[in-house]
Amino acid sequence: MTAASLQIAGIGACTPIGRNAWSSAAAARAGICGFGEHPFLMDSAGEPMRVARAPWIGVDVDAQQRCAAMLLPAIDEAVRPLVAVGAAMHCRLGLALALPPPRAGRPADLRDALLAHITRRHQELFSASRVFEIGHAGGHLALEVAARGCASASIDACLVCGVDTYLAPETLEWVEASDQLHGGGVLNNPWGFIPGEAAGALLVASREFAAQAGLTSLASLGEPGLGLETRLIKSGEVCIGDGLTQAFRQALKSLDQDELVHNVFCDMNGETYRADEYGFTVLRTKERFRNATDFVAPADCWGDVGAAGMPLHIVLAVISHLKNYGKGPVSMVWASSESGERGAVLVRGIEPRDG
Repeated sequence: MTAASLQIAGIGACTPIGRNAWSSAAAARAGICGFGEHPFLMDSAGEPMRVARAPWIGVDVDAQQRCAAMLLPAIDEAVRPLVAVGAAMHCRLGLALALPPPRAGRPADLRDALLAHITRRHQELFSASRVFEIGHAGGHLALEVAARGCASASIDACLVCGVDTYLAPETLEWVEASDQLHGGGVLNNPWGFIPGEAAGALLVASREFAAQAGLTSLASLGEPGLGLETRLIKSGEVCIGDGLTQAFRQALKSLDQDELVHNVFCDMNGETYRADEYGFTVLRTKERFRNATDFVAPADCWGDVGAAGMPLHIVLAVISHLKNYGKGPVSMVWASSESGERGAVLVRGIEPRDG
């Protein structure tokens, strides 16, 4: 599939700062912070853990139900344009879902349970599904599969989505035991992250199918760039961004020779590992960016949202283009999984039509 031939025709989101795509993007742009104290879990300094929790979901709701409560509304929102043009039941629609990796507090049957929830809600809507259980960069792998499926015409369109929650008590305790929980005081880690939860969804389709079905394109996507990092976050090695550089260089091939990337949306979350990785990567690729240090990292609003990050960051990029508050029409969205997978993709705003 050539650059800019994959179109975004629908977006959906459910985050601690908004229950749909537009409210979440508006809150993130305004810098509204969804952080709060956990009602009963304490950190090692005896202070309530700081988390970013979807406030309408009860704190006692388990991880599987939390994920379903966020993912299903995001999917509903993203597929709405397909339903509106009457193409939903005549479309070979794929599902590519990013989930957290196996870890403490994550239900072993999360994949099967969520697919069952989606099937009950949407019956025969999806003709094929793939699931990527690697956290942050899972959405990029999901998007790459969606692009290949649309290019080969094995599907007409694909729902690329991700959901994650760190709010299970066992998961929060694991984050702190891994020295990754953000907190103040001598015993805590000022360079950790705020655990969050969210879901994001994108309806993507080939240019041909979007035109045939009467779908309005919100933005176009370049070829996803993928990479693999060997110096992992918990290995003790300094990451010099080899895997992320590989993903960037592949994604940047979608740029025309005289074009620059104007906006960057990413999953940096306060950890020095991620900052070092990005720093080394942009040293090698900075000539393709308007200003690589001027990035948007919405973890400062909704916390680290893991596997939900990539679709949510694309939602932010799309809306910044539609509302004309981005620095220009080309954005890069990148992500970094703890297991080494790296992803990057360019999002290009649609030029306004004359008249």
